[in-house]
Amino acid sequence: MTPHDLDFLASDHERNEAEERLRAAVENGRLPLEQLAPRLDEVHASRTRGDLEAACRGLPRPGPRDSLVVDRAPTSRRFVAGIFGGFERTGQWVVPPRMTLWSMWGGGELDLSEARFSSQDTEIRAVALWGGTRIVVPDDIEVDVRGLGLFGVFDKRAARRTGKPGTPRVVIKGLALFGAVVTRTKS
Repeated sequence: MTPHDLDFLASDHERNEAEERLRAAVENGRLPLEQLAPRLDEVHASRTRGDLEAACRGLPRPGPRDSLVVDRAPTSRRFVAGIFGGFERTGQWVVPPRMTLWSMWGGGELDLSEARFSSQDTEIRAVALWGGTRIVVPDDIEVDVRGLGLFGVFDKRAARRTGKPGTPRVVIKGLALFGAVVTRTKS
């Protein structure tokens, strides 16, 4: 943004982006919670882009690395099994670049809707032998499903391309033998 651009009047869309930038900064620990309300007041009172930049002073511009791909170590093992039982990975966690899910006479759920990714490209190998695995994916990532259902189901309905630069890509592949691997969106 050039100095001349800071004199332009701010749009409602730019104010909403500034609000999200402040909320993300609180969530990431960059901005103390007690500073959120005064800075939001600055955003709502701003007339120009320069006023918005002043309200967001000291904070990085949001980008794909701030939102979905992070520079943190994975918080889950690379191999997860549900044998005569189950497994569950939900909530906020960091996905390893390669992960294997094994369901045998049991099942499990892998929920990526609040997860962050340690790599731009993630490969999930899902094997369901007389068992089932459910994988929940968010709407803002690219999903490629390549599995095989042999006397079972390897569901591909959640596969999609977003076309947005910087979007994480998850490839789900594997085998469902007398079992099921189901991939769904959160909504």
